[in-house]
Amino acid sequence: MCERDRIFGLEGIAMGIADRKFWERNAVAVMGMLLFAAGVNLFIVPADLYNGGVMGISQIIRTLLVRYLHIHFGSTDIAGIINLILNIPLFILAYVSIGKNFFVRTVVCVLSQTLFLSILPIPDTPIVGDALTASIIGGIMAGTGIGIALRFGGSSGGMDIAGMYFTKKYKDFSVGRVSLAVNVLVYGICALLFGVQTAVYSIIYSAVSMLMSDKTHTQNINTEVLVFTKEEPEKILNYIVQEFNRDATWWEAKGGYTESKTYMIITVLSKYECAHLRRELRMIDEHAFVVARDGIKIEGRYEKHL
Repeated sequence: MCERDRIFGLEGIAMGIADRKFWERNAVAVMGMLLFAAGVNLFIVPADLYNGGVMGISQIIRTLLVRYLHIHFGSTDIAGIINLILNIPLFILAYVSIGKNFFVRTVVCVLSQTLFLSILPIPDTPIVGDALTASIIGGIMAGTGIGIALRFGGSSGGMDIAGMYFTKKYKDFSVGRVSLAVNVLVYGICALLFGVQTAVYSIIYSAVSMLMSDKTHTQNINTEVLVFTKEEPEKILNYIVQEFNRDATWWEAKGGYTESKTYMIITVLSKYECAHLRRELRMIDEHAFVVARDGIKIEGRYEKHL
């Protein structure tokens, strides 16, 4: 990374932090992390169930330390702290390879997630005695919390970072494939170490959580986006490609009334990504005109992002 890019990157972070909307959106995302942590600590941990992804790996390490090595940490569940440690190299990867804004949002959410998982009390006895009920209630709470965080620009780190990196680096990769591969590994280990029943109920919890996350945030709603700008289109194109790993097409046009030269850019994003593009356009070209059409049907290759 050259000195100029480093300076502009730091300036971008400083501008984001100074932005009032940055704090408002992150505050809501943090509340989403609180709901996630409540679902995990109140229902999932007491039922001896496990998350997928990096959080699931953290929970398995915690269980091995407590159950087999007899290393106890009082009433504190250190899975959140282990998750934070495992995310540190992924933070670096996000900063260097994905984007500075994504890096800041991820750090805020993972730090708040770690705090809530560490301080929220875990019941000595399960609130509900049935593991299936616990997996469903915990999945609803945790998935809704993650969905809220994602909807307001947050990121839970872990496989979000790894998946986005591999998607950018290797065109045949997708976030979903990477996440699926890690989840198969996590729940396979759960089945071997803790029994098939634990793995099955953990998978049910994970499925409910993902369903609620999809229902809450808008990543899976396809949106056709048309941008009209009188500025050079390269900045907008570069943002779409670098921030979302999407392609876009542009052409030169002429206004029917003013007959002035303008540029049209067309791309397909998720509704979640479209909201981010709108905010960025205010800084690139405050006079840009955007037309968005939700719920379009796409045939052919289109990468869905988490």
